[in-house]
Amino acid sequence: MQPRTIVILGSTGSIGTQAIDVVDGAPHLFEVVALSAGGGNLELLARQAVHTGAAAVGIASGDPTHLQDLMTAAARTAGRQGYRPEIIAGPDASTRIAEIPADVVLNGITGSIGLAPTLAALKSGATLALANKESLIVGGELVKAAARDGQIVPVDSEHSAIAQCLRAGSADEVDKLILTASGGPFRGRTRKQLHSVSPQEALAHPTWDMGLMVTTNSATLVNKGLEVIEAHLLFDIPLDRIDVVVHPQSVVHSMVQFVDGSIIAQASPPDMRLPIALGLGWPDRVPKAASPCDWTQATSWTFEPLDSQAFPAVDLAKDAAKQGSTFPAVFNAANEEAVTAFHQGSIRFTDIVDTVAAVLSEHPGSSGLTVESVLEAESWARARAHERLAVSSL
Repeated sequence: MQPRTIVILGSTGSIGTQAIDVVDGAPHLFEVVALSAGGGNLELLARQAVHTGAAAVGIASGDPTHLQDLMTAAARTAGRQGYRPEIIAGPDASTRIAEIPADVVLNGITGSIGLAPTLAALKSGATLALANKESLIVGGELVKAAARDGQIVPVDSEHSAIAQCLRAGSADEVDKLILTASGGPFRGRTRKQLHSVSPQEALAHPTWDMGLMVTTNSATLVNKGLEVIEAHLLFDIPLDRIDVVVHPQSVVHSMVQFVDGSIIAQASPPDMRLPIALGLGWPDRVPKAASPCDWTQATSWTFEPLDSQAFPAVDLAKDAAKQGSTFPAVFNAANEEAVTAFHQGSIRFTDIVDTVAAVLSEHPGSSGLTVESVLEAESWARARAHERLAVSSL
């Protein structure tokens, strides 16, 4: 059997680097044919290209000549002097890379800039292993309409868990989806206590090693709000039947409650290589993708209700999703601007979600959902967020 051909978008990020680990562990199952990255780490991208032998490499920013020089040097060190892949450069590089024929496109880009590559991958006919939740959230029905049944496979650990749990029953037997949240570094704190936390504290996630934006979103629970919207779109479950529960150990990744009262949970030590491997191999499992729980050691798993007073982001995300149209895009864009301002020291931690709520309250909506209307709404939200942030800056 021929290995599945894989395209990795966002290869130098956390998802991309771990995906290459998965491929390295199962070379008989997967072959990387193309990579793309933003260009912030050209040296790593060059090493990845040489290591995987990718036929095409995309770079959104940076000097493609410099990238070629780095790849030439890396190839010389690796004993592959003849390696010269096609280099695709420019802001649409990831979109063009996503169009390359492959069995699976893994979208590991962070942010709504992943929308065009997501649509390109779906149009190509490849299975889309989706780690870029923002593209589905801001694209909504636009993305769903572009996908054939079963073409999108979730890579977020929570949604991968739900997809696995759903195998236990039929669609009409599902009562609720239950997403677990670690609670982030500020679990148990009141809103008043959150007022003065620092950017460094917000980045000290107790479980996951992620980038600045996603880690901060986990601290505010904006990330969980985005995941609720994603679950609603992926699995066609109404928002009022999607719950969030705090589970600090991050071993139970999510659950499905069925109509008879049974709850099926997916559990594994926190390791993104497992959902990545499932995304690449779906519906088949990849042997030894990650280590299982160690049942020779005593352990405890705890669950707590979400404190929506201290962390209102989940309810706010649900409200945005209920309004539909471009409201989720505004939620995401305003949040990105507020998170940036927080890390620049301009606003307080609690101002992040307050800014998002204020911008959402002013959004007029859009008559239809298109790529253009999404971009316009995001541009409006970023500008409005900037105006509000200037007023509320420290």
